[in-house]
Amino acid sequence: MSKYKSELMKTLTGRGFLYQCTDEIALDALADKGGLKGYIGFDCTAPSLHVGSLVQIMMLRILQKSGGRPIVLLGGGTTKIGDPSDKDKSRPILTPEKIEENKNGIKQVFAKFLDFDGPNAAIMVDNADWLDKLGYIEFLRDIGKHFTINKMIALESVKRRLDNEQPMTFLEFNYTLLQSYDYLELYRRHGCRLQLGGSDQWGNILGGADLTRRLETAEVYGFTTPLITTASGGKMGKTAEGARWLNADASLGKQFTLSAYDYWQFWRNTEDADVGRFLKLFTDLPLGEIATLEALEGADINQAKIRLANEATTMLHGMDAAVMAEETAQKTFEQGGAAVGLPTIEIPAKTLGDISSLEAGVLSGLCASNGEAKRHIKAGALKINDAKVTDASAKLSQSDVNADGVIKISVGKKKHALIKPV
Repeated sequence: MSKYKSELMKTLTGRGFLYQCTDEIALDALADKGGLKGYIGFDCTAPSLHVGSLVQIMMLRILQKSGGRPIVLLGGGTTKIGDPSDKDKSRPILTPEKIEENKNGIKQVFAKFLDFDGPNAAIMVDNADWLDKLGYIEFLRDIGKHFTINKMIALESVKRRLDNEQPMTFLEFNYTLLQSYDYLELYRRHGCRLQLGGSDQWGNILGGADLTRRLETAEVYGFTTPLITTASGGKMGKTAEGARWLNADASLGKQFTLSAYDYWQFWRNTEDADVGRFLKLFTDLPLGEIATLEALEGADINQAKIRLANEATTMLHGMDAAVMAEETAQKTFEQGGAAVGLPTIEIPAKTLGDISSLEAGVLSGLCASNGEAKRHIKAGALKINDAKVTDASAKLSQSDVNADGVIKISVGKKKHALIKPV
């Protein structure tokens, strides 16, 4: 039997989200009253979020499903500085125009996970609304006096830089003050009493909670998640191919998007040891059903992986996309076909004969460079229509186009794409 009364704390702890909490029992009692508002901040450093942000988004989703109101805080202001947490060097300074462009891109993701209508509608705000208006002297006098250098240099993000003799600018050093001020503003504007985040944000969360208590004599709370890694120690959301993005909008640029099929395939390739944990963190499936899936062994564990891929893809891209992705994978891997649902690159038909086998590997997006394509060819991993490429300079031809009007390009057993002459 759970020691918690609130649906929020029962769910967060039962599904493995809890790492640190300022006061579990008091937060549980507050959440049990209903209407709790909690926030997470997302800086606008790229035009999309990736899977590494998904655990935070899922916490906001759980908060809403338990009757609370999630607040999505976009860091239009703090992105101008750059969060030094988990970084060993300064982030590049982005222009206001680039920050706005990135903000518009990541906004699209949240509507897939949160409801912005109804009685406990999610709220989206931008900290530029108040940070851009701060007066420097006034801020130092009214806010800076509540922070000591002693505590600030003890923050893990600062301490690590100093211990490694890596430079930290005064700009970055101020980040924790601004993030702390965000909490104060959200309490004043929205009555927000909970900040959630990753374990790397613990020091900043404590700073904001302490500042809000001092200036508003309010009881506010902080809650962090553990660092989510794969069983083999990899960072969640990062693979050899790069970040696994949550946005499929091609207008954002290929380097910041991921197709529904590739997203499905990412989850389908989950390591056996991670399946149960990821079902708890990244789906809405009941814990009882997850326990049944988690107990599967041998080849049967693949059914749990498919369920994980379907649930995660449905949540982000919709059920139709998940069904198509599964059907595409089945045809591609089990039947050896060239399913039309695979990522497809269209080319002018007249240029087909100008493209070499090596260039096809890069054009398909399966190889990042000519050098990578050469390595795959040497290893026998690059295939055209399931036949190993032996001559990197051999040109594509109309005879390579199958009955569906496409050419199947593969790297290894799990990476596939189509080239379609039009």
